[in-house]
Amino acid sequence: MPRPPPVLFPLTMAEASPTDRIDAALARIERAIQTRERSTSELKQRHEALRARVGEAIAALDSLGARNG
Repeated sequence: MPRPPPVLFPLTMAEASPTDRIDAALARIERAIQTRERSTSELKQRHEALRARVGEAIAALDSLGARNG
């Protein structure tokens, strides 16, 4: 489970300790990784659904061709 970013308020990043800045950067990186993983997973699901639909369409065309050919 990713750790929450450190609370820097009322400090600005320039006033925060180096450790707090590193922790905040790590939290941002972890959030970006999670977002990318979700996007990749959703894209894979969409690809599989599209692949299945294309397969069905090709099978229907083959069936039409067999009947008319």
